Amino acid sequence: MGNIRVRLVIEGRVQGVWFRDSTRREALRLGVTGWVRNRRDGTVEVLAEGPEDRVRELVRWCHHGPPAARVTRVQETEEIYQGEFDTFDIVFSY
Repeated sequence: MGNIRVRLVIEGRVQGVWFRDSTRREALRLGVTGWVRNRRDGTVEVLAEGPEDRVRELVRWCHHGPPAARVTRVQETEEIYQGEFDTFDIVFSY
């Protein structure tokens, strides 16, 4: 099992419910790198890289998120692994 890169767009009640910070904490716990950000359309976007099993665990977590979130859809796109991140950050731009 190698490293993978996945981009997620998470829909539902996902802004204003600590989704970004909770995602960052979960990613750091799992040893996954990348970033999370709010988008103007009310969704949350995640770009995650790391060992396939750990990235897949983060993806599963994103299907429900923190307790106050209500996830209605997760769009998942696999990308080519780049290995460009050292940590997992919250990005504060659209």
